[in-house]
Amino acid sequence: MNAKARNKILDGTEIKAKVDRIAHQINENCYQEEKLVLVGIAGRGYDFAKRLQKELQIIAAFEIELLQIDLDKDNPINNEITLKQPESIKSSAVILVDDVLNSGKTLAYAAAYLLQLDPKMIKTAILVNREHHRYPITADFVGLSLTTTLKEHIQVELGRSDGVYLV
Repeated sequence: MNAKARNKILDGTEIKAKVDRIAHQINENCYQEEKLVLVGIAGRGYDFAKRLQKELQIIAAFEIELLQIDLDKDNPINNEITLKQPESIKSSAVILVDDVLNSGKTLAYAAAYLLQLDPKMIKTAILVNREHHRYPITADFVGLSLTTTLKEHIQVELGRSDGVYLV
């Protein structure tokens, strides 16, 4: 841990509850689909998508495919965006997944890339929504909405010790 103070916003049990609730919301919204593609943004977004996939496999009747989209979060316009198996997106229902929605820049560029692949629909799932959007992106499925100052940051840890922290 660095010298900055961390305030725990969510612990592992609360994160699990958020994942379960979002998975149920996705199931309710997509129950008529034959196939759903979860596209996790590389890093914690993909880790969050894996958890959603695991829960959806228990509760949903549709097929679930998990993909990872790689992009430079700081400079997406000047760097290549990659997705293995882009053909899976065509005519499919897609849920774009990330851990934190701050400005909306990462999701906007990822969604623009996915739109070129002709999906049936795109919705977004976010663990924490910070409400500082600068881009026309909204979260369809949200674990926690949290208003923070611009100087505060949200740190998500998914792994051995799960937690969401305000730093």
